Amino acid sequence: MFDIVGALSGGNITYLLKGVGNTVLLSVLAIALSFAVGSVLGIIRFVKIPFLSKILGFLMDVIRSIPLLLIIVVAYFGFPQMGFRFSTFGAALIAFTLFESCMIAEIIRAGLKSVHRGQVEAGLSTGLTYFETLYHIVIPQGFRAMVPSLVSQFVSLIKDTSLTTIISFSEITYRSKIIYSMNSAYVLPMYVVMGILYWVVCHTLSSYSKRYEVAYLK
Repeated sequence: MFDIVGALSGGNITYLLKGVGNTVLLSVLAIALSFAVGSVLGIIRFVKIPFLSKILGFLMDVIRSIPLLLIIVVAYFGFPQMGFRFSTFGAALIAFTLFESCMIAEIIRAGLKSVHRGQVEAGLSTGLTYFETLYHIVIPQGFRAMVPSLVSQFVSLIKDTSLTTIISFSEITYRSKIIYSMNSAYVLPMYVVMGILYWVVCHTLSSYSKRYEVAYLK
């Protein structure tokens, strides 16, 4: 049996909503940092700087091949053994930024590659330098192709914050687990509530991205 009324009591909901705040804070900061770092990495990969682009490409492939859960564990339990100690939030943010930056860099690179070579040649023919052409012509056009993939990656990032429960970061999943550990009748209601909360957060991001795409990218 399950107890919906008890699971959704005022105290439990308040406790759970604070977890939503932690999830959103981690997600927003991770999205901002990983987008900034990933953009730089993606552009470096696109322009093919000798040696640097290949080295970064190899390191990024390695990181993208490692499960995010393992990176989170290493950031929280492994780094202290090397003299770097972080809070659960700090370790989670570092892990997400490292992993997501590599994922986003590939999206950025693919988006830039989608711009026809003729656009670059046209920019150069007008007297623009290569980097001016990249800034004024290639990146704006490439960004249009990146938006759907970037939003999809950011939505995945939000859902993946549930993995931080392994290091006891107080987000939605962790707080839900605390609640239903007090009463087994709360398990199903808490999982339903978790699903709804993650849907609300992810749907909100998707909705705003669609509005942005309609308003500025059409």
